[in-house]
Amino acid sequence: MTQTDFGALMGQSLRWVQDVEGGHRQRDPRLSVLERAARVLQIRLEVLLSDAPAAQCVDSVELGAIRAALQDHDVITGTADDNGTAPLPVATLDRRLVHARAAFQAGHFASLGRLVPKLLADTNRATACHAREEDRLASARLLSLTCELIEAVSIKFGDTDLALVSAHRAVAAAELSGNPVIMASAARHLADAMTLHGQPHAATRFAVIAATRLESDLRTRGADGLSVLGMLYLKAAMAQATAAASDDTRAAAAARAVPELLDQADEHADELGADGNALWTAFGPTNAALYRVAAHVSLSQGADAVAVAQGIPDPARAALPKERRAHLLVDLAHGLTQAGAREQAVDTLLKAEREVEEEVRCRPRTRQLLEDLRLLGVGSAEKRLQALAQRCGLLE
Repeated sequence: MTQTDFGALMGQSLRWVQDVEGGHRQRDPRLSVLERAARVLQIRLEVLLSDAPAAQCVDSVELGAIRAALQDHDVITGTADDNGTAPLPVATLDRRLVHARAAFQAGHFASLGRLVPKLLADTNRATACHAREEDRLASARLLSLTCELIEAVSIKFGDTDLALVSAHRAVAAAELSGNPVIMASAARHLADAMTLHGQPHAATRFAVIAATRLESDLRTRGADGLSVLGMLYLKAAMAQATAAASDDTRAAAAARAVPELLDQADEHADELGADGNALWTAFGPTNAALYRVAAHVSLSQGADAVAVAQGIPDPARAALPKERRAHLLVDLAHGLTQAGAREQAVDTLLKAEREVEEEVRCRPRTRQLLEDLRLLGVGSAEKRLQALAQRCGLLE
């Protein structure tokens, strides 16, 4: 927002805005002025009142914009109006998708709230309007991957309804593309969304059936194929771990299935031969180990989670995308908390914050862990925990 636009929305002059930003006016402004500024900027009032730098989080406004884009008539029906506007070239859309996926893996989640609605509209229009079949199929591939990205962002910020809708859209676009790698990739995102939406048994069935039906085709697609195949088993394992943590009558059977599914993923990781990032999966032996840590945490096996995490070589961990590194540290903090090592859990969260602020300060799951640690007590780490909680906006 320009200074001129901000001034107009505040009912003030450009000079007034410049003076405020330069610290020459309103050193102790009236609350009504701050409240109006917060509404104009669409941020929380406490962000303006806090001395702590605020992490940029995807907020309700941005999630609302993403939801509106998914609910657009053209996106739902896979059509586009004939307004004479040519669809964007596939190469242009591909560059934009690569930029957005790179932002996610770097931990810049907030930027995606602005990037993905336009990308969704443009990839949908390209899928509907390109004259050449080759371009339409390539656009459908990009549309599916864009919907996957929306699912991943929605999961980060706790909107499981939005995640489920976007994952279903991803599967539909993947089927349209006719590409088995994209079909498998979309299937693993839908399994993830189903799990977090309270449907872990259905998620397991969906992921395993997709893996079984697509395996022969995926094995002919090199690293891309093996990576998405392995990820399907990892998502199935997490679905079973979630089911095992419930009061479901099938919980015990689900718990027994977790190591089998993880072992299946390990086999594909070993077959791949090295860590990689084919189709932004970060799949390989190291990421498979990360999922094993997460599964132990879901099963409340904190000591086992810590042991697996500590067994991951530092160079392998350092080579992962930042989002994966921060995710591992947060899972390790959960495991340490379960194992009673709460001071270490706080220090591990601080390491995660240094990796990706948004993974700690914005994600509901991590903020809940902070609240739990505050209730449990963390001994000598109390001041560090309080400072982190303040940065996360959890303290008045």
